[in-house]
Amino acid sequence: MKQYLYCLFFSLIVLVSCKEVVNSPLIVNAIPELYPDYADVTIPYTIAPLNFTVNSEKPDLIDVVVTGKNKGTLHIQDKSLIQFDEDEWHKLLVENKGSSLQVVVSLKSKGTWKQYKSFSIYISSYPIDVGLVYRMIAPGYEVYSKMGIYQRDLSTFEQKSVVENTLIPGACVNCHAFNKNDPSTMSLHIRGVNGATMIRINGKMEMYNTKADSTISSCVYPYWHPSGKFIAYSVNQTKQAFHVVRNERIEVFDQASDIVIYNVTKNELFSCPMLKSDAFETFPVFSPNGKTLYFCSAKKQDIQSNYKKIKYSLCKIDFNPETAQFGNKVDTVISSTKTGKSISFPRPSFDGKYLMYTQSDYGNFSIWHREADLFLLNLKDGGIRQLKEVNSPETESFHDWSSNSHWFVFSSRRGDGLYTRLYIASIDNAGKVSKPFLLPQKDPRMYNSSLLSYNVPEFVTSKVNIDAKEIEKLALLKERKQMTYRKE
Repeated sequence: MKQYLYCLFFSLIVLVSCKEVVNSPLIVNAIPELYPDYADVTIPYTIAPLNFTVNSEKPDLIDVVVTGKNKGTLHIQDKSLIQFDEDEWHKLLVENKGSSLQVVVSLKSKGTWKQYKSFSIYISSYPIDVGLVYRMIAPGYEVYSKMGIYQRDLSTFEQKSVVENTLIPGACVNCHAFNKNDPSTMSLHIRGVNGATMIRINGKMEMYNTKADSTISSCVYPYWHPSGKFIAYSVNQTKQAFHVVRNERIEVFDQASDIVIYNVTKNELFSCPMLKSDAFETFPVFSPNGKTLYFCSAKKQDIQSNYKKIKYSLCKIDFNPETAQFGNKVDTVISSTKTGKSISFPRPSFDGKYLMYTQSDYGNFSIWHREADLFLLNLKDGGIRQLKEVNSPETESFHDWSSNSHWFVFSSRRGDGLYTRLYIASIDNAGKVSKPFLLPQKDPRMYNSSLLSYNVPEFVTSKVNIDAKEIEKLALLKERKQMTYRKE
């Protein structure tokens, strides 16, 4: 009996491990059309498996051999989807960190094999943060149904909700932000009848009413000061309107906007006349050393007749974190008058080398602008370049830096022009940017069936350990800590 079971077990192993031999294939001098397109991308050595399928045709069998330049080989066959074993994949990446993988794809159709030109996957020696936090929402307009903030472990396919709006009736959850990618310090905005801003510091959570007597609205677009003592916000009176021209769906614009700073210790908002002028000021961010506040500013225009003339410049003002005082002048870093374009979402790298931003023809809500692209400002020499390595004919918009400033994530509509997906790219010490790769999924075909867009991606250095039920409880209690405003 034991001998019989041993033979049966051995036979099953042989059967499972048996693969067809790629015999006398027709050699194709082209890289196969894969989905997602992972050919010649650069990846971190902890990333989840780059599972893919073949778009160019429907073969009877797909054969994939992945060989490490240093050591190790993976060999997979499947009829439609190539899915790598997570443990084997991670072992191969670690063994070839700082080197590359060579991938050979062969397709069998009607008994004949075709072998495509091999391609590389480069494995960076730069680590990446543990995960991403992003919002998932239907790409709708003035109403929203189910939506939420979710976290994704980048080394696996695990996605968990941080908070969903189903917990808080009629709510929209957005404007999540962390201090230097640390999720223990967090800000989250809730819109709707139970609206509030949740601020979490060292695990302690509290709900705030951020609308003060001297501000035009509640606080949005948060960015933490590296000390953790301040949060920069803009206060915006925002409107939406629909286009009647082809290929343009919606416009979101400000009728008024200012910038305020929240002093966490004193529970007070403050600003200065130069940040509360007649111009539109929005999207504030602190420099890594905390001594400069960058923001976007545009001259006020009549919305109905001149909305395409609203173009935002990149500006900056000195900030003294010891005295909580601003400098006496605003400097224009990139002038919209000179470029003829508009800037949104400035994001400085944590190493102080660069500032990435989105540029579009006009306005500041670039997610609805097909022409929106990513640009990189060198903060050392003032050089500016369009990131052609990552841009596409469709929208590139919100972006964020990893904590070591060697990776960035951005949202793009390059897939179908409607849904935003998340792409990751690397940047080395010389400023060379790699080809971006789509956020891996266990079955990437889910992107074609999902009705949700990914937006506002933020890197995190650890898991977000937050109690969604506590957020629900605090939001529904309607008790809010009132922010006060410090007079200039």
